[in-house]
Amino acid sequence: MNLTKENYSIGEVAKMFNLSVPTLRYYDQEGLIPNLQKDSAGHRQFNLQNIDAVQIIECLKDVDMPLKDIKLFMKWNVEGDSTLQQRLELFEKLDEQVNAQLQHLMAISRVINYKQQYYRQAVADGTEKYVQEHKIPISEVMKG
Repeated sequence: MNLTKENYSIGEVAKMFNLSVPTLRYYDQEGLIPNLQKDSAGHRQFNLQNIDAVQIIECLKDVDMPLKDIKLFMKWNVEGDSTLQQRLELFEKLDEQVNAQLQHLMAISRVINYKQQYYRQAVADGTEKYVQEHKIPISEVMKG
C-alpha cells in the first residue's frame, strides 16, 4: 500500500481494505481506531496511524481474534508503556496459534499434493490398480 497523502476519507480507507464504510464507522464507534479525527464537517479523516490501526484490526480478525479482544489490544496501545508486557504476551500467543495453523495447513498441502500425484498416475495408467497397490496411508502423508 503506497500512502502518499496526509489524510484519507473513510471511503478511501474502505477501498484500501475492501471494507464497507459502515464497518469502519463501527470500528470507530467501538473505539478500535485511536485518535481518529473529524474535519469541520464531521467527516472522519484517517491519518497513517489510523490506517495502521485498521491494518492491525484486519490482521487480528484474520486469525479469528474476537472483536472484544481486539478492542482490549487497542485500549492497551492507548494506555502506553504500562501494557507492553500484555501486548507482547498477546502476540507470542498469536504466533503459537498461527504457527500451529501453518503446520496443519502444510500437512493438508502434503495430502493434496499426494492425491494429485496419485490421480495423475491413475489417469496416465487408465486405472487405479497400480496406485492402489502402492498407496501410502494418509496419516503417513500428513506427517511428511
